[in-house]
Amino acid sequence: MKKTPLALLLCSLLATGGAIAEDNKKDTDSPETLIATVNGTPYRLDVFRVFFMERLQGRPTNNDPAVQQQIFDEFMNLIVASQEGDRRKLEGERNVVAALELERMKVMSNAALSAMADEIEPSEKELKEAYDRIKEQASRTEYKARHILLKSEDEAKKLIKQLDKGAKFEELAKKHSEGPTGKDGGDLGWFDPAQMVAPFAEAVTKLEPGTYTKEPVQTQFGWHIIELQETRKAEPPSFEDAKPQLTALVKRQKLGEKLADMRNNAMVDLNEDVVRLKAEGEDAKKD
Repeated sequence: MKKTPLALLLCSLLATGGAIAEDNKKDTDSPETLIATVNGTPYRLDVFRVFFMERLQGRPTNNDPAVQQQIFDEFMNLIVASQEGDRRKLEGERNVVAALELERMKVMSNAALSAMADEIEPSEKELKEAYDRIKEQASRTEYKARHILLKSEDEAKKLIKQLDKGAKFEELAKKHSEGPTGKDGGDLGWFDPAQMVAPFAEAVTKLEPGTYTKEPVQTQFGWHIIELQETRKAEPPSFEDAKPQLTALVKRQKLGEKLADMRNNAMVDLNEDVVRLKAEGEDAKKD
């Protein structure tokens, strides 16, 4: 197969639905448009688009030629390996048949759920109720603190004695701290304790603003002396700013309820040779 440069080609074919080939200005956005013919077998652009978008998830951009080349090479690997499976007549293998059936179910399920989600239009009342719940859950205290990180407990205890005698925390941090914040006087800025390792978080939440830990705090990074400067209540985003996330949240909730309702009302005839429901009150544990 002849290989062509991919950077410009894939940008034009994948960036938008309406792709136009630059050489002949021919409309290439058709369900029958091919991306390539490999060993005599044609492969449609639509198939590659789905593959490309799956592989692109988590990557920074689709405009990086190196990323495009890597994904195209993966697609080519998929093609030649699947052709080898056809050559070996593996499509009738029991596990292959089951896997293909499962993949079809996944694709149809995702397509159905997407269509169902598009039909859900959360009301303003539902969005505001969701916002009130999230706002209540998001209520938390943030802390502004400094710390001095040291290699040993003895070093930390010596500096605590100096603090007790009136030494400036910021100056001691600049002179002694092993951490990257040492040059800034140990300043950690504002943070949520959940962002910190457990011993540090537990220690800082017990301090009053303007005080420091009287005993060194040990973490996997070393020994800390922590000074709490001030606290504040974290402000949640405004209702308008949070609206896109709230819409997605309510849609997921309503979709989950719809799916549960569909499942509970499905007519199910179990093969009891394979699946047996536990009788009410039956102990799940076996002797």
